[in-house]
Amino acid sequence: MSQMNRRRALQLLAALGTTGLAAGCGSDSQGTNRPGSPIKIGLIVPASGPNKTIGDDMANGFRLFLSLNDQQLGGHPVTLITAEEGDSAKTGRAAVDRLLKEGVLALTGVVSSTVMSGIRAAVEQARVPLIGSNASPVSLQSVVYIWRTSYVLNEPGLALGQYLRQTLNDPASKIAVFAPQGTSSLDVIAGLRRGYEQGGRRIEDPVYTPDLPNPGKGTYSSAIHKALRGKPDAVFCHYTGAAAVSFIKQLYDEGYKGPIYAPGFLTEGTVLGQLDDGEGGELRAQIERYGIETALNYSADLNNSANRVFASAYRKTHNAPPTTYAMASYDAAQVLDKAIRLAGAEPNPQQVNLALGKIGQIDSPRGAWQFNQPRTPQQKWYLRRVQLDGRMLSNVAVTELATLG
Repeated sequence: MSQMNRRRALQLLAALGTTGLAAGCGSDSQGTNRPGSPIKIGLIVPASGPNKTIGDDMANGFRLFLSLNDQQLGGHPVTLITAEEGDSAKTGRAAVDRLLKEGVLALTGVVSSTVMSGIRAAVEQARVPLIGSNASPVSLQSVVYIWRTSYVLNEPGLALGQYLRQTLNDPASKIAVFAPQGTSSLDVIAGLRRGYEQGGRRIEDPVYTPDLPNPGKGTYSSAIHKALRGKPDAVFCHYTGAAAVSFIKQLYDEGYKGPIYAPGFLTEGTVLGQLDDGEGGELRAQIERYGIETALNYSADLNNSANRVFASAYRKTHNAPPTTYAMASYDAAQVLDKAIRLAGAEPNPQQVNLALGKIGQIDSPRGAWQFNQPRTPQQKWYLRRVQLDGRMLSNVAVTELATLG
């Protein structure tokens, strides 16, 4: 066990008489074991398209909390109603409208930043709290009914920018930056610049590539080849899912021999399984030789009491390690559990929203965190390194990078 993990485990075990799960089970707001009145929660996630895998993880995380807590939140039996997110403001608003007609007490989910921005007005006007568990663009500010258990999109770039400023000793070091076109990339790269560009250091103009859910074998080759002519000392990139797999493969195919740095989404979920060509494989050898390091607010191997409960239950249920998407949705259920309990025997959406500001610290699988004034987490960010864990490539937590939020 690393020094970081031992220290976090001791801190959390000292702070907790029991896990947050145990505290959340078995009693309603009156302190009895009788369940309160039934409530409905709306879950907005994509059921198809490139973001389906993330949506599935988010649904899995929320449902896991319910399964470990007798299908209750705050002592009330829960009916979870799922609505299709789609990929546009229009489809997002349709999902919100449908769930509001169902009489939900609160909303959760949302993968896409486009959808999150598009439903902002509808949520605020309805005065029904939304606990977003993924999408969190920098532009989403001054909200009253929208809370997020994930992160703000500039934070992974900021955490890595600070780290790279310390790691790349030469101020003249060159970093080639690649990202798909879109708002999320602008947020991530803005964070990178803020963290790195000090003391005369500069990030060269990013290379923006087409935002394709299933890129072909040569989608990135030309842009990579051109950028590598500048002989960069490191590559920073921001891709997820199938695009991440294609980009990494094409980067090595074009002859890159150096470290890769990225927000943790690059290697989250099924990506490493698709990159791992087994013992003796060329791709695995390249990854081990040159290195991939990422920044994220969660790693499945974090050693704290809450994560031991969560990760073990998730692996048992889904036969896979949990992702940050599943963790943030599990925490969305946890904060709703606390807020609904505080809201009283017959909670309404406005009472729950008010209670969300009073729940204090969350004993999370990521480590303890709490909401800040903008309604996003104040939390630790971790450096993760892709390396062998047993016989498979895994994201292994190395150290704490920063506390942001």
